Amino acid sequence: MIDKIDKQLISLLAKNAQTTLSELAKAVNLSISPCQSRIKKLEQQEYILGYHAHINFKKLEKAHIAFVQISLSDTRAKALEQFNSEVRKLEAVEQCHMIAGNFDYLLKVRTNNINTYRLLLSEKISSLPNVASTSTFVSMESVKE
Repeated sequence: MIDKIDKQLISLLAKNAQTTLSELAKAVNLSISPCQSRIKKLEQQEYILGYHAHINFKKLEKAHIAFVQISLSDTRAKALEQFNSEVRKLEAVEQCHMIAGNFDYLLKVRTNNINTYRLLLSEKISSLPNVASTSTFVSMESVKE
């Protein structure tokens, strides 16, 4: 079980994974050693799974975001496993979520422009195992990520 201080540490690290140990300790009113011990415990207990960089996708020419609804022709366990395995191989697919609703999966896809996305959709995404149909929603602006 984690306490209020652990939750504060997680929140601070989620906002900025490069926050120094001394800054974290000061923010939660601990000395450095117990703060470091708490962070190691949170990592060991898998409350903290890793640390990530906040990427400037415009500079990398990967700022085009599309969300894709996927409906499968078969939703039995083996078909889902096949789809999951293959979608993980697509680098442009940033996120893939199985959805409870009137479609089966929602993908977040990041490319450099609509033309690259259109090609990815027609050549790769639509060819994933058991894909019956897709529907695309293009992001006009990222308000919060």
